[in-house]
Amino acid sequence: MTETAAGVSGRFTRPQRWLLPGDLLTDPADAASGGTARRPRRTPRDWAVDLTVFGWSLLMWLLMTFVLLPQMSHVPHWLLAIDPPLGLISCFALWFRRRHPFALALFMAPVGALSASAFGALGAVILSMALRLPTRRALAVIVLYTVLAIPYFIWISLPDEQAGWGDVVFVIGYLFIFYAWGTATRARRQLVQRLRQDAGRERAEHARRLADARRAEREAIAREMHDVLAHRISLLSVHAGALAYRTGRSAGGTAKPLTGTEVSESAQVIRDNAHQALEELREVLTVLRGTEAGALTEGGGRPQPRIAEIGELVAEAVRAGQRVTLDRKYAEGAAEGLRDQVQRTVYRVVQEGLTNARKHAPGAPITVSLVGAPGQGLTVRIRNPLPVSKAGAHIPGAGAGLAGLEERVALDGGTLQHGTTGGAFELVAKLPWPAA
Repeated sequence: MTETAAGVSGRFTRPQRWLLPGDLLTDPADAASGGTARRPRRTPRDWAVDLTVFGWSLLMWLLMTFVLLPQMSHVPHWLLAIDPPLGLISCFALWFRRRHPFALALFMAPVGALSASAFGALGAVILSMALRLPTRRALAVIVLYTVLAIPYFIWISLPDEQAGWGDVVFVIGYLFIFYAWGTATRARRQLVQRLRQDAGRERAEHARRLADARRAEREAIAREMHDVLAHRISLLSVHAGALAYRTGRSAGGTAKPLTGTEVSESAQVIRDNAHQALEELREVLTVLRGTEAGALTEGGGRPQPRIAEIGELVAEAVRAGQRVTLDRKYAEGAAEGLRDQVQRTVYRVVQEGLTNARKHAPGAPITVSLVGAPGQGLTVRIRNPLPVSKAGAHIPGAGAGLAGLEERVALDGGTLQHGTTGGAFELVAKLPWPAA
């Protein structure tokens, strides 16, 4: 006689009530527009349960009507006459127990007090009432059943020497057993429903965390792509611009023509930087195509830059025509003990500073200063004078380099400041350097 609970859409809720199959559900949007409540269709399992309950109640009706009632000679004839019809009506009324549990429970109160053949249907109604009604209301109905059954016990059962108090105890126990059964089933279903809701929330939270992790990884890859390609492409632009400038002046007769060696060296630098840019782009795209998250050295690519490679970065900028002075005031051996992520961030800060100076202050002297010690932190400062005029070719950019760099530094527990002071532009990053 266990009844089933169909799944209920999360959009439809009813306060202080656990929804079961057959309950009326109202969409809030429909209710606001004057819509009517709707009842979900019975599932095949609901039909199987309903037919089983109806069949069991009908079997009990047949047993009481044709076996037990004829043996109750002390029962008045008028009561014997109305007992079977009331019991049969109760059996068919069970088809409404899902939609109208409280109304059916009230209907069965006088019927249960007058009809012994409604014995089976009464148990099904009590079970359904315990499942669907609030506890206080259900207990009140059980008390009403007991009170209404007292006259029947006094009039019919107690005078019978063969039954007496045994029937009284059996009927009262019958009522409360079915109520306890329904209450236990309801508690179990509520527990299962809460567990399913918790599991659904956990799945949604896991999906959200996964989406956040993927978004953060994409943002990290985008920052890496900007830092790598902006530096390489700006070098290409500088060399190509210098070559075009010298060639133009040579054609105008205002400068000596470029020698074959100079042309070859410039072309070699442009080719090397183009190849390097393509290689670094390939490494980043490898990550974007779904390789292991967070690893930026996939595909057998070169290791990521470290703080010891800043000297090579500055030398490369000098070869491109920039005037860069590198001032390091830290123990190089101790700096190698920094986390790889922090070393890469230091490298990217210097790289971004050189790239910005190349774009916005071409030809200006640049000072790169790294000062720090374990337990005191590491300060990276890139300073270049502001350009006297804005004439000349402007190298375009995405305009997001400093924003991405600021986020990168913040992820490592540091701070980034940039701005104009004393006629010069300064980019200052302060990163933690734990004591050994």
